[in-house]
Amino acid sequence: MKDNSLKSTIAVSLTNYLDAGAIVAGASGITLWQNYLGLSEMHLGWLNAISANALGAAIGAIIGGFLADRFGRKFIFTYNLLVYMLGVVIVMLSVNFPMLLCGFLITGISVGIGVPASWTYISESSEVGNRGRNICISQMSWGVGPMMILLLGMFFAPGGYLFGWVETIGHAIGGADLAGDALNVFSSRVVFFSLFVVAFIAWLLQRQLDESKEFTANQEKKSSIVDNIKLLFTNRIAVRTAAFLAAIYLTWNLVASVMGFFLPHIYETAGGVTNEQANWLSCVLWFCTVATTAILSKFIDRTSHKFIYVLGLLVAISPWAMVVTTGIGSAASLWAFAILWGIEGGLSVQIFYALWGSELFPAKFRAGAQGLMFFVVRGLSAVWGLVFTYIYGENGEGFTLAAYCMIALLVLSLIIGVIGCPNTRGKSLEQITRERYGSSVS
Repeated sequence: MKDNSLKSTIAVSLTNYLDAGAIVAGASGITLWQNYLGLSEMHLGWLNAISANALGAAIGAIIGGFLADRFGRKFIFTYNLLVYMLGVVIVMLSVNFPMLLCGFLITGISVGIGVPASWTYISESSEVGNRGRNICISQMSWGVGPMMILLLGMFFAPGGYLFGWVETIGHAIGGADLAGDALNVFSSRVVFFSLFVVAFIAWLLQRQLDESKEFTANQEKKSSIVDNIKLLFTNRIAVRTAAFLAAIYLTWNLVASVMGFFLPHIYETAGGVTNEQANWLSCVLWFCTVATTAILSKFIDRTSHKFIYVLGLLVAISPWAMVVTTGIGSAASLWAFAILWGIEGGLSVQIFYALWGSELFPAKFRAGAQGLMFFVVRGLSAVWGLVFTYIYGENGEGFTLAAYCMIALLVLSLIIGVIGCPNTRGKSLEQITRERYGSSVS
């Protein structure tokens, strides 16, 4: 079969680049913002809670999912990244905590709006034998974004190779007397500007995409947002499916959300390394994620999904098991921790959540169901981000206890996934819908 979906997959996958990029841009520069604005650990917890990492994305997802089912996937691609660019601009111009919080929230909402539509569009536009591969490409973009943002963060950071450019920009905007933390934070502003540029390019590309053929084919059966919500909540198969997917994604994402936002901070406090060293560790982590996902993309459409799922969770548990046995105080253990979690990212639950979430629901409420689950997962992740700051402590004194919590969550994700793993490989979306729902729901 001729592969026509690769180009559209790449264009839509830029949404994942911007999602993970926004999270890591905030994380890599969080110490600079903390010093500039005098933020406490509680402030950092709130930034995480309302960002693309948690509540902001949760709010956006439940809106964007049902909008995509009602007005089309292309509708989201046409307008959503304009919201993202607005949020990034507010972060770039922030001079106080409320502005920074507002920018993180708006950016997070846009991320949430875009994610259900993008995963849905990729699956609906993919050939049967390439659906898993294309979701993997989307996941690769989710890894490339942080890797690139971290590299830029290191190059533009105080003392970095390109900090001279930052000083020039800072003095041009803030005056020749600008110095100290007020000047240093311009490195984070420049990194966020790079996200603005990518978002603009992605917006231009996504506006040119055709509407999903499956969405178009179901236009004669189109119903209101309220009707779709009622149908989702009253169909027993859909409710059970949503509960299963939300469970595996939540238990994994509670761990991943902490890693995404707090990891450089954890490296610096629990690991005792510098900000630059922490960012290099994170960069290697994301490189491992991209490389592993690239390999997986070659096999996922012809290999047991349950086998890959179990393998990914076992790899995910291993770095946290290392923390509770040997700690991460040495350079070797820090590198092992980063590499293992990076490999896990390439085999992660998120790949299967994206794949199964777009396969196991009918087109009528496919994106809405994903948006609802994303809302629940990222919303609870926001609460967990605040709780984690208490468990972890100001200087990482609670890191071992936090590691035990992470292991418990990942074991739960493993057990639930093994029990409920669906058999969808090699089947068309129409076939999967007929087998699960019959002909009454489409």
